Amino acid sequence: MAQPIKFGTDGWRAIIAEDFTFDNVRRVSAAIAGYVNKHENPQHGVIVGYDTRFASGRAALMAAEVLAASGIPVKLTNDTTPTPAISYAVKSQGAAGGIVITSSHNPWNWNGVKFKGKFGGSATPAIMKAIEAELKDDPPVKSAGNSAPIEEVDLKQAYIKAICSFADLDLIAKANFKFAIDCMYGAGRGVLTQIFRDHNIQHVAIRQEMNPLFPGINPEPIQPHIALLQETVVKEKCQAGFATDGDADRIGAVTEDGAFVDSHKIISILLRWVVERKKWPGAVVRAFNTTGMIDRIAAKNGRKLYECPIGFKYIADLMMEHEIVLGGEESGGLGYGRFLPERDGILNSLLLANVMAEEKKPLGQLVADLQRDFGPHYYGRSDLHISDDIKQNAIRRAAAESTTQFGKYAVKKKFNLDGIKFYLDAPQPNNGAEPWVLLRASGTEPLLRIYVEAASPELVSEILASAEKFVKA
Repeated sequence: MAQPIKFGTDGWRAIIAEDFTFDNVRRVSAAIAGYVNKHENPQHGVIVGYDTRFASGRAALMAAEVLAASGIPVKLTNDTTPTPAISYAVKSQGAAGGIVITSSHNPWNWNGVKFKGKFGGSATPAIMKAIEAELKDDPPVKSAGNSAPIEEVDLKQAYIKAICSFADLDLIAKANFKFAIDCMYGAGRGVLTQIFRDHNIQHVAIRQEMNPLFPGINPEPIQPHIALLQETVVKEKCQAGFATDGDADRIGAVTEDGAFVDSHKIISILLRWVVERKKWPGAVVRAFNTTGMIDRIAAKNGRKLYECPIGFKYIADLMMEHEIVLGGEESGGLGYGRFLPERDGILNSLLLANVMAEEKKPLGQLVADLQRDFGPHYYGRSDLHISDDIKQNAIRRAAAESTTQFGKYAVKKKFNLDGIKFYLDAPQPNNGAEPWVLLRASGTEPLLRIYVEAASPELVSEILASAEKFVKA
């Protein structure tokens, strides 16, 4: 009996050798081929790329062979390639879609298959549903010969040229800042270093080599996995450090004194720059679990703000319907309507360096400026690995009308766009963040996430502790 394959928010992921097997890669690839042949122009071809994980290159070749056997021409990357570079190639070359063999920020023993729509971003829920409908129990039978060509290509150089057009690299070089670059053994390896080297920008690079075991870390640009980057920034006297995740579509950052900069501050710095300095037109999108500082920056600059469920595909949907200047989410993904409806950790590293050069300030000063101008905003998250019963019970109680108190604070407002979010009648010193807490159950694993924002780190810790108590009560 074939193992069930379930598509999540951005394709399919599974543990290597358990569910991520070559047979299952062929099944998923055949389903994608079926979708492309029925709903797209198959002669436009599909682009296939892969990251640095165990067997990613082999799996990418298998996917390419299945597509070619279905009459779909394939361009297969000749090296590990960042996911946003594959998305860019899909859109700029007019391909019918793109496949990326990656498991993004997951631990070393996972791998997966992402599908990118012809617009150059994560496939919409409707596309994923259509692909799921094509899934068969058995892998396709190998054909004797490919009926369509497979061409090996380099997609990095065209992508590098495209993202460099968004940043003033001469200005970054003149600013004389030094940057630390950490690709976390992922697909971003060598890309930012090439750009900085070509433009004489001072930098030091770590974890650029191929190591599918991601020793000691998950390739996710958050604490504790970026500890080496924090040490490097301080030791090498850098003005900032940038990290990208396993497939280089997410960003994390570190200030000159080694402090971690969360995604909320990164999005806020970049949003402020594109609307105040660059004057790029368009509305702003943020996911349900993302900082209220974005709302304040948007309001100050007269920009419409959209709030969407969690998952970049919802931001991408809005980017295709409206003029969106920037869309961002808590997990470190942000993109720009004028480029692609896609996250891009490498482009965002370049743009952060550009903001620093233009403002003539190290990264820590830009964060301090935000807290001064828009009020102090602090954030915390807790991932609780609990049984499904406890998880569902907590969500049910949170949603209940009778829940009007949370810890020692009254509930002012409650929203259920994606999980249950309470705005609390808690202190807001120095006109800081309006305190909120969000409880969100994972749909795929026994996990409940708690997100909190408030105007002081102490209040964040207090609300997180109350939330954990509430969940386990």
